[in-house]
Amino acid sequence: MNISTNEISDIMNWISSYGLLETGGITRLLYSQEWMDVQNGLKEKFESIGMRANFDDIGNLIGHLKGSENSEETIATGSHIDTVVNGGKLDGQLGIFGGFLAVKHLLETYGQPKKNIEIISMAEEEGSRFPYVFWGSKNLLGLANKDDVLNITDENGTKFVDAMHKHGFKFKSDNKSSLSHVKAFVELHIEQGNSLEMEGKSVGVITDIVGQRRYNITLKGEANHAGTTLMEYRKDVIQVFAQIVNESINKAKEKGNPLVLTFGKINIKPNTVNVVPGFAEFTMDCRHTDGSFLKEFTTEIEEDMKRIAKDANVEIEIDRWMDEEPVPMDKNVISMIEEACKEKGLNYKLMHSGAGHDSQIIAPHIKTGMIFVPSVKGISHNPKEFTELEDLKQGIEALAAAIYKLAY
Repeated sequence: MNISTNEISDIMNWISSYGLLETGGITRLLYSQEWMDVQNGLKEKFESIGMRANFDDIGNLIGHLKGSENSEETIATGSHIDTVVNGGKLDGQLGIFGGFLAVKHLLETYGQPKKNIEIISMAEEEGSRFPYVFWGSKNLLGLANKDDVLNITDENGTKFVDAMHKHGFKFKSDNKSSLSHVKAFVELHIEQGNSLEMEGKSVGVITDIVGQRRYNITLKGEANHAGTTLMEYRKDVIQVFAQIVNESINKAKEKGNPLVLTFGKINIKPNTVNVVPGFAEFTMDCRHTDGSFLKEFTTEIEEDMKRIAKDANVEIEIDRWMDEEPVPMDKNVISMIEEACKEKGLNYKLMHSGAGHDSQIIAPHIKTGMIFVPSVKGISHNPKEFTELEDLKQGIEALAAAIYKLAY
């Protein structure tokens, strides 16, 4: 089995032509015309290698290849077909065109598999058009609640339901899983970080997807004159914010990897040069692979924030609006992928994922594994998103070898 870099480049450029912008980026949002066109194009691709390809009720595309001996069990691969606005050529769609190339070459080399194989082009993951994420994978598993999307709209006022109906799709009639026959799922994805690149590795075998806690935090002090309000009488929210950030980041650095802590957004009022700021809203994002550690650390940070605010006579409100547990990949699937990498002589490492993926929705229900390839400079969700073709080749070869072990 020999997957060429030319073949990878050709199919990557083909799939990227749907929604391609003058910037070189891609905008392909859920239920847009570009989204529908690429799904139809993929349907033809799947059928061209002998797969039966069909859409489910909400627009997930599933290519199915029947097994020769065990048609009751299925090995699946795939990812999401939607992009962020002005995104790159790999996030999401690598898992689909990489899965296609892997299955195509397995068929050409070894013929029909013993178990069924499916490639799934999931309708949506990003939440870029409508304020809802994982619509594709949640529907596959019967986890989506239609009440959550009935009244939501995009930025142009188009209702989610109207956009869905426009292309002939509708809500699922029940909450049953469409993947009950799937015995293992493997997703190929770019890292969206720089660990693999910095360590000179071409393939990452994922052990866990991190848990996440996200916060909106509000500080209420007192706006006052910058020249006449003495330091000891101020209720300065910036002073409190700065101390929170400094203490929290230092604690995170002391704890070390894989803990990450980010203060990513701040809104200050009145936000002018000659007024002591009296109001601030900011965000905090904390991630770790160990759920107990994540809760313990963030609880400590919450208490620190309250102490700092109290000492400065500033009110604080802490809203933890996301609390996602870490999701481990299946140990047997991890071992199988690692074994496949060794046998192929691939340049790999075991690692965790610091970003969320469809696999985190699927893994609690189906034995799941993930394979990463490097992102140059860690860039993603950007037209400059790039992975060397040789690294893409190793990632697709790892996926093909894993599917061979699972299905042949």
